Amino acid sequence: MKRTESTRDAYGAALVELGKENRNVVVLDADLSKSTRTAKFKEIFPERFFNAGIAEQNLMGMAAGLATTGKIPFVSTFAVFAAGRAFEQIRNTICYPELSVKIAATHAGITVGEDGASHQSIEDISLMRSLPNMKVVVPCDAVETMKAVKAAAEIDGPVYIRLGRPKVKVIHEEDYEFQLGKGEVLREGKDITIIATGIMVSRALEAAEILAQKGRDAEVINISTIKPIDWQLIVASATKTGAVVTAEEHTVIGGLGSAVSETLVQANPVPVRKIGIKDRFGQSGSPEELLEEYELTLEAVIKEVMRLIKNSH
Repeated sequence: MKRTESTRDAYGAALVELGKENRNVVVLDADLSKSTRTAKFKEIFPERFFNAGIAEQNLMGMAAGLATTGKIPFVSTFAVFAAGRAFEQIRNTICYPELSVKIAATHAGITVGEDGASHQSIEDISLMRSLPNMKVVVPCDAVETMKAVKAAAEIDGPVYIRLGRPKVKVIHEEDYEFQLGKGEVLREGKDITIIATGIMVSRALEAAEILAQKGRDAEVINISTIKPIDWQLIVASATKTGAVVTAEEHTVIGGLGSAVSETLVQANPVPVRKIGIKDRFGQSGSPEELLEEYELTLEAVIKEVMRLIKNSH
């Protein structure tokens, strides 16, 4: 059985490694360092850690200021506060001057669980990818998180990294190499393409295995960089299979499904179906209950793929 680890835990470990490698790396948090795992960095590098308190707008302004001095700030809080409450500051003080601030937002999506709708960020990808100069990354497991965080430190300009609360299956080997803007074919197929991001990647892989038993050959692609998106890979796969299903723990408005649809409508229009949260808020419940309620399960992926294959072939 494959091991499980939360992407926020991997983020905390990556920060410590970065801190040892680069003295310009600084970390900022909004009084949530234990939850976001930035506390690990604070323990070893207290002089490079800044707690802004429950003041997320100030948090982003502080990070922007540090970036102007040559520091590489990693800023963390829950995704709903980072992308939502501090949107104006991210827009005007980070993205507009194109400063190298790395926003690593944890507790994204409905798998925050019992905290409910007020804390479940289901629109953050849409918000962040709409901003000029912003790059958006959604790692699917702990290994990819480690690699993506380290890559972000080397990238000029702002980066938004979306991280989760619960443990997820680790599907990558330690020698995996993350490349910004590049997708990854995890399973080749010819009947349909499943493009997934975040926690839905492992579900897409499992769905493909079950579909194979039903005589359906599904290609599975991990798109961890939502912006800039790997349009060449997406178009090539869609051209080969003729139909695409996207899967994400995010609203179907403005996220991965929208980015893929925007790509294909310009290059090679094929039938696309989007699995995600259907224009509604989250609610309180366990992660498992919520994934079932919002149809983000293995069974939901299989059902949508079978339906699309039937209607498009």
